[in-house]
Amino acid sequence: MKDPQQSNESIANNDGVDRRGFLQCMAWAGTGVLWMMTGGIMRSYGMSQLIDKTTDGLKKGLIIPSSDFSFVQISDSHIGFNKAANPDVVGTLQAAIDKINAMPSAPAFVLHTGDLTHLAQADEFDTLDQSLKSVKTEKIFYVPGEHDVTDNGKLYLERFGKNTKGNGYYSFDANGVHFIGLNNVTNHVDGGLGYIGPDQLQWLENDLKPLTNSTPIVVFAHIPLWAIYPQWGWGTEDSAQALALLKRFGSVSVLNGHIHQTIQKVEGNMTFHTACSTAFPQPAPGSAPSAGPMKVPAEKLRIMLGLTSVNYKEHDHTLAITDTPLGA
Repeated sequence: MKDPQQSNESIANNDGVDRRGFLQCMAWAGTGVLWMMTGGIMRSYGMSQLIDKTTDGLKKGLIIPSSDFSFVQISDSHIGFNKAANPDVVGTLQAAIDKINAMPSAPAFVLHTGDLTHLAQADEFDTLDQSLKSVKTEKIFYVPGEHDVTDNGKLYLERFGKNTKGNGYYSFDANGVHFIGLNNVTNHVDGGLGYIGPDQLQWLENDLKPLTNSTPIVVFAHIPLWAIYPQWGWGTEDSAQALALLKRFGSVSVLNGHIHQTIQKVEGNMTFHTACSTAFPQPAPGSAPSAGPMKVPAEKLRIMLGLTSVNYKEHDHTLAITDTPLGA
């Protein structure tokens, strides 16, 4: 997607795509997940799935199915990053915010699944905080990513982890659903697996004890709780212990970030879903020498990023999964 009034500032390497064109394509690609629950059925939509277009291709508005309850997940905003993969991460975060604010009904809340910042600097947290103040929602819940705890999590906990337990874990209830935010990055080393730790696992066990088996559960953390690609640290070392505690529940959704792409798995009563980044894509598992920011031409972002819809019923475990590349 080349802007006809291209500026002199190209994203990198004179690839013919300027910053404005990149932002337009990122906005089109959609960097957020809308989760909706209606009568025990929970479904996810990529934000761009909700764009209704007129016959001449112009954007008409957002079509949102009716629901009892909805929330939005965003992830990996990496405020402070400014390399070739995306020199304007604030702009692409704003594109995601604009999508949320264009919804006809505001979501109950937003979940941010980590890597709010790139270097855990005070000014980066400030910028993130100021940007997200414009989101039309009642509340934003956070968990940290490994980039947010390079100072052992001090600034993150001061700014976004108030009233949480230990190193930033907590739970809350909304519309009959029990939400659990976990920190699996505090002991993270570069390229290593996530780690929950015994104290947090004991807290999780105690937190779940009073709940009935029919209570819908949503767990959100930064690093995936299933082994997507351990060679790159895309998994959590002690996740099996956490998942064992969740097996008795009829419906469990596990939401993560970290890998900057949509990958999904369904295992029994558990649905695992990773979210795209609002900042930049990463390679598919094992498709490159290592993980990291991946620069792609802006017009290819809609091919790189994908959409996933998931439907399930709490009691009979009926599941229907659809993966749709944005370029299809």
